[in-house]
Amino acid sequence: MKQQGFSLIELMIVVAIIGILSAIALPAYSSYIERTHRSIAGATLHELANFMERYYTANGRYVDSGGTAPSLPYAQSPSDSSAVYSVALTASASTYTLTATPISGGRMDGDTCGALSLQANGVKSVSGSASVAECWR
Repeated sequence: MKQQGFSLIELMIVVAIIGILSAIALPAYSSYIERTHRSIAGATLHELANFMERYYTANGRYVDSGGTAPSLPYAQSPSDSSAVYSVALTASASTYTLTATPISGGRMDGDTCGALSLQANGVKSVSGSASVAECWR
């Protein structure tokens, strides 16, 4: 009578292979997701910079006559309910800075890039330990 099925050794080999593959794939996938969130935040900042430039074109300054910055169309990135960054604006009559800060306790909290900033003159910066070139791909 011939036995059918898998031996314990064969099952352990399969489990070990799955473990090794997941140990390699999971960090790569997490890194990909973080880069995607940063990219979306950067695109959001550029979109809001366009909003600020349209405001400047219409008003001749980045703030109203009382010195108040305009309300941004949205204050998070992405702009739907799955936000991982909050977006803030600081502005004066002749300049502004848009900043995307990781939401505390969210997926990007603790990211080495930290907050991403974009100034009116196009200068990009980060608050974390990573380089600007690495974070603004």
